[in-house]
Amino acid sequence: MFVVTVTFQLKPGQKKVFLPLMTENAEASLREEPGCRQFDVCTDPDRPEEVFLYEIYDDAAAFQVHLETEHFLAFDRKIAGMVADKSVKTYRKVAQ
Repeated sequence: MFVVTVTFQLKPGQKKVFLPLMTENAEASLREEPGCRQFDVCTDPDRPEEVFLYEIYDDAAAFQVHLETEHFLAFDRKIAGMVADKSVKTYRKVAQ
């Protein structure tokens, strides 16, 4: 299991345009990428310009495939001017 978390800090007034694009990307990832197991898009009313993603992939290679898909690349181009800051972190499950 390979987990990816992403935190977007949006520029003021961008959330209404950003969220539909983000949810479309998440849905396409789940539908079209066999290695994508979960893709949650989260917000908190107390932080209106922040969007948090929680993604689970089979492995790091499946995440790399995600980054190369047409739907992700199109999404990334569309949102480029909407994002003030972006933080990406990855995790691997501890072997039991």
